[in-house]
Amino acid sequence: RMAVIKPSKQAAAQSFGKASVATWAGMGQGDTAQPEAMSTFNDRSVQVEGTFGGASIAIMGSIDGVNYRSLPDPQGNNLSFAAGGIEAISELVAFIRPELVGGSGTTALAVSLIFKGS
Repeated sequence: RMAVIKPSKQAAAQSFGKASVATWAGMGQGDTAQPEAMSTFNDRSVQVEGTFGGASIAIMGSIDGVNYRSLPDPQGNNLSFAAGGIEAISELVAFIRPELVGGSGTTALAVSLIFKGS
């Protein structure tokens, strides 16, 4: 398969103020995700849902847009999901993207990132 998944963007529900959501939908085995620019947003959380099929999703960040590193949650753990979940992202970076690791023909995941400026 090996597709580059681009995030779709939409405004978040009214209760979140001026927040937006970027979603990488339909991520399957061999897919990569196009990064989303995040430098002007200081409040960010990520949610992962779907059929993992042996895959995991790592949340990666970059300042230079070339070298990506694992982003930590507020407790200092690298953000990685082997099952559905929601976590806050604590580091400020210029770009964020999910990275699919492993998986099978049944892998079908959606990664949603909600973000808001100050």
